[in-house]
Amino acid sequence: MKFTTPLIEGRLIKRYKRFLADIELPTGEVIVAHCPNTGSMRRCQQENARVWVSKSDNPKRKLAYTWELVEVDESYLACINTGYPNKLVGEAIRNEVIKELAGYDDIKAEVKYGEKSRIDWLLSDADGKQCYVEVKNATLLEEDGRGYFPDAVTDRGRKHLNEMAKMVEQGHRAVLVFCVSHTGINEVAPAGYIDKKYAETFETVLAQGVEVLAYKVDITTESMTLSHRVPVLSPKYSD
Repeated sequence: MKFTTPLIEGRLIKRYKRFLADIELPTGEVIVAHCPNTGSMRRCQQENARVWVSKSDNPKRKLAYTWELVEVDESYLACINTGYPNKLVGEAIRNEVIKELAGYDDIKAEVKYGEKSRIDWLLSDADGKQCYVEVKNATLLEEDGRGYFPDAVTDRGRKHLNEMAKMVEQGHRAVLVFCVSHTGINEVAPAGYIDKKYAETFETVLAQGVEVLAYKVDITTESMTLSHRVPVLSPKYSD
């Protein structure tokens, strides 16, 4: 996936009101950029970090700039735009990069299922077999060198796990895919120390037949590509 316009480098001043960020451009101009991320962005909003934004020419937009990437620990790139992981995984499924999800005849996005939910990707065969794919963006690299999800308590994420388990009960496949959008993360674990209920539900649904995969994203300031599988480890419940 290539960025549609060249990204502009800047320095993060602060993120506030969840969806806004003040960023200083190399010219000294301070802009307000849209922050397309509802999470806590733990360790992905360090003061004065290098960031990259895109600029839209759409006159109807309230904010012309969108925050896309951040440099973490002056070493790694992370994608903070949560609109991209679903697209990256869908592209990878179609190109058979994710071997575990290859061979299906049809792929559909945002299909209604469960209790007022939508599955990110529904894969199906001509014989009626279905595979429900839920995508989660993993960008939290802790000081122990491991990546974690979630970066904040997520009742919605726990609901998705339970609904996927119900699909398995009905005879379908259900696969949770961690889209690792951080170049410093090489293994992922549920963050039980942040959300114990999510980690416990994660372990329960895996025992019930829900599958889990983690694929890393190669990130540059020009493009992002889902590249290879990385390990998923057991939850961590303590700091």
